[in-house]
Order: sequence, then structure tokens, then C-alpha cells
Amino acid sequence: MTHQMTTAERRGYQQISASNGIMMVVAADQRGGMRKVLAETPEAQASIDEKMLGHVKSGIVKHLANKASCILLDAVCAVPDVVDDGTLARDTALLIGLDASGWDTDEHGFRISKLVPGTTARRVRELGGTGAKLMVYLRSDTPQANTANIETIRQCVAGFAAEDLLLVVEFLTYQLEGESDADYKAAFPDLIVGGTKICLELGSKVLKLPYPGTAEACRAVTDLCGEVPWAVLSAGVDHETFLGQVETAMQNGASGVIAGRALWKDCISLDDAVLADRLERIASARLAEIQAILQRYA
Repeated sequence: MTHQMTTAERRGYQQISASNGIMMVVAADQRGGMRKVLAETPEAQASIDEKMLGHVKSGIVKHLANKASCILLDAVCAVPDVVDDGTLARDTALLIGLDASGWDTDEHGFRISKLVPGTTARRVRELGGTGAKLMVYLRSDTPQANTANIETIRQCVAGFAAEDLLLVVEFLTYQLEGESDADYKAAFPDLIVGGTKICLELGSKVLKLPYPGTAEACRAVTDLCGEVPWAVLSAGVDHETFLGQVETAMQNGASGVIAGRALWKDCISLDDAVLADRLERIASARLAEIQAILQRYA
């Protein structure tokens, strides 16, 4: 199976990368997770509708992501408005997230990833997208956990190839019922390497991955990927921790960063003035620190 990008995919990849050739994507496609940051109680979270969430995301674009090479937004909030109203800078690319908020579970408790209905490759183009991002859950050590999600990857890869549009494939892994914290932590690096292998076998051409846990696991991922670039995600860890992870990932062959909560989780607010101030002051400084690390590996 070829992992070589087509001309159109390569153009999309160039656009989601900075001028130094390294991906620096601000992720703001979260819905449930963003509501939890914005409000404390389930009732208050439920009162934040898609329009309100879209307004916050527009602020993230304006005050943070326009300083990066790309913004990742969901297909539900903020698009295509950020394009149509001129909020999104002309030099900042747009990835559209295909995944719906949350997950279903099958009768064995395995996670089944969900997609936003109707978000095809053609729809991504209509929203002004440079490309798309798909996220699924994988437990690479448990084949029966992955059947539905592997089919989702297969169908999306085929659909975006037919439209000749860039697709970034992300997977997350998770703790199984009855699995101890210690066992899960010990298995984690192998789960990331194993999940990477699954995504590559299905034809993924750009990957978004959790930090694999160790320098050795980062190197194993890079060796597996060959010509396929991979970006490390922040998984909501604190900024200082993430800087160390970015450094290790880049030292061991990563091609950039797709980061969300580590940048903005303590900066977003339903108050426009607070939102603008924190994103300009705090989140933008964090972004600059990440960009300085990436620049050293350009």
C-alpha cells in the first residue's frame, strides 16, 4: 500500500505546516471537553449551545490560531462562519474534525467511535477545509475491540482518497474495564506503536498521535511510519509537561504538533474580554514556546 501523498494531498500538508515545513496545528474541535472547561456543573454545561461554543472557538481562531499554521475545528461549531466573516487568517489552514463528541460502547464495553453525520470529503471542501481529521479509539492488543473503528478508518481513507483531499488520522487508546492503572501505564507505549501500525496498514498518510510515553517508543513510531509524518497531541497535560513531550517527540522523528487543551484550557471564557486577554497573553506565549522548539528541528 502506498503512503505517498498525491500532489493535492501534499499541497494540503504544506498548508497545515508552517513555512519551516513542520506542523503547528491548534486543536479546537472539542465540544464536551470545552463545555467542561467553560462551566462547572452539568446543567451549566448543557446550557452552552453550539452558537455560544462557536463564538468561543472564533475567539481561539482570532487570538491564538491565526499565529499558527493551522486550526482544527469540528464540523458543527464555528464553520464556515470563521471563513465567511474573515476571522480566519488567509495564511492559516483549516482542518475539519469528522468525529462526533463522545463514543458509544458495544456489549463488551469496547469504545465505538462516532462521526458527525454527513461530514464527507465534499462537505469538508464546502466548509472551506484544507483537509480533515478523523479520530478513532483503538486497543491494538485486543483485536475484537477494533472491528468497527477499523472499518471507519478504512471508509474515511477511501472517501478522502476519492476526493483527493488530505486526511489526518488520529487514534486514542483507553483503559479496559478491570485493567489496573499500573497495567495500563505499562502497556501504553506498545499500544501507541500498535495503533500506529493499524493506521498505517489502512493507508493513513498523516498521523496525529498521543505522546508515546518514552523516547524509545517515539523512535519506534517514527521507524514504523517511514515517510508518513506524525504529529504529537497534548491530551490536556499541563504546558510544561507538554513542552518536554514535544522536545522528546521531535528529537525522535515527529513532524510537528497538534495541540489543544495544553494551550487554551485555562484561557477560554464566555466573557469576550477575558477570553481575548488570556489567549493573547497566556496561550499565545505558550504557542510561541512550542514554535521555538519546533524551529530547532526545522
